[in-house]
Amino acid sequence: MGRPVVHFEIIGGDPARLQDYYSELFGWEFHKGDAATGEVSAPGRYGFVDGGSTGGINGGVGGGPGFSGRVLFYVEVPDVEEALREAERLGGKRVMGPAGDPGTLVVGHFTDPEGHLVGVAGTA
Repeated sequence: MGRPVVHFEIIGGDPARLQDYYSELFGWEFHKGDAATGEVSAPGRYGFVDGGSTGGINGGVGGGPGFSGRVLFYVEVPDVEEALREAERLGGKRVMGPAGDPGTLVVGHFTDPEGHLVGVAGTA
């Protein structure tokens, strides 16, 4: 059995505007807070979407000035550093991480051999 997709993110320069947009478009309700790391979104500008309330997976919309626009998904892994090393071994490139709080949430980003940004998340 493969690893599950556990989280999505939409990041941009004006997170409040994006949150309003997706709230109006899809009826998403956001709970404001901080992302796992400041490398993902500016403090206090991340809006969490509870997958249980939407029938889908958890997600977030955030960013802030200086953050590049992107849409990505996170795959759950047991060890983020190990997953990033394996992504590199297979021809990908590490972009960020591991970052976060070991034992709680650690994240990393890599690009695949064609340049697509993908996230990995775990507790180690």
